[in-house]
Amino acid sequence: MKRLVSLLSKLSLFSFFILINSCSTVSYKEIYPILADGKYDSEFPYKGASDELREISSTVHRINSSVIYKTYTFDEKSKLTLNDLNSTKLRDVAVSEGYADQNNSGTGTLIYYNEGKVAILSCAHVAEFHDTTISYFPASDGSFTNFIQVIFIKERQSIYAVGFPEGGEFEIISSDKKQDIAIIGKDYKALSDLRFPVFNYPFGKGRELDWGSFVYIFGYPINNQMITKAIVSNPNKDELGSFLVDAVVNNGMSGGVVLAIRDGVPNFELVGMIQWVPEEEENILVPKALKNNERYNPIVPYTGEEYVKRFSSIRYGIARVISAERISSFIIDNKTRLSNKKYYLDRFWN
Repeated sequence: MKRLVSLLSKLSLFSFFILINSCSTVSYKEIYPILADGKYDSEFPYKGASDELREISSTVHRINSSVIYKTYTFDEKSKLTLNDLNSTKLRDVAVSEGYADQNNSGTGTLIYYNEGKVAILSCAHVAEFHDTTISYFPASDGSFTNFIQVIFIKERQSIYAVGFPEGGEFEIISSDKKQDIAIIGKDYKALSDLRFPVFNYPFGKGRELDWGSFVYIFGYPINNQMITKAIVSNPNKDELGSFLVDAVVNNGMSGGVVLAIRDGVPNFELVGMIQWVPEEEENILVPKALKNNERYNPIVPYTGEEYVKRFSSIRYGIARVISAERISSFIIDNKTRLSNKKYYLDRFWN
């Protein structure tokens, strides 16, 4: 009898082990399914991706651009309008002249390198500035008159890709402000034996993303290279598959690549590029800047000149993405221009 009880106990333990082992196996497969449905994954990768992400990070670069504007300021009594500009020498009617500068920072991805020629993909607003900007005198009702107050005329512009030799100064190869896409390039003729890592993963399809698709995003927020993750919302916002992500995006992320995974690591695909995040702007009055960045005494009343300065605050948690289809379309539309400058982005033309 004792032998029978002992045998039954062993059988019970064995059955219990099989039950537990079976349940744990099923649970693992349910939580981390090995997908093979041809769709973009909507769950966190179940396999380590650090090697692939490290490789991709070497192709992502910080872009800094700056511009110098010549400024002409006018008195309201001059009543200068746009129609007068062609027949008027600005110096003759301006009450003052000066210079103003503006700086942008963002992210770019090296998508082409051959025989010394480097091409980097980014947003147009990161690399390019307006040629001319005009501000007008305000009317009493808060609207603007037709009389020009200040004209900003671009004199010089510089674009730098940080970490490249010879100062890393690039030029705009092709740009579309409306689509907010640009390719900047540089020809390292004398240094054609150099080797730069190129982003060689496929361009995917933003239109094939769905609610909840999982993505990685590379960029340089506040000049620091970082990677973050996000979830796709509102896919197919337009005919070329633009979408939104819930990433915490900061200044400097514009132009950062958005990567989705199709059927598990290492099947990364570029599905878009960060364009912008919502910002709320406000204008405040500030005193004239002191030399050497000195500070005003807060207990002494200020009686000097006042200037309007615009501040903006980012609305975190939402970012708009330019789809891979729109990027590919831009490259194809500019095939002739790129080819004339000997940038042969063949893999995008097929």
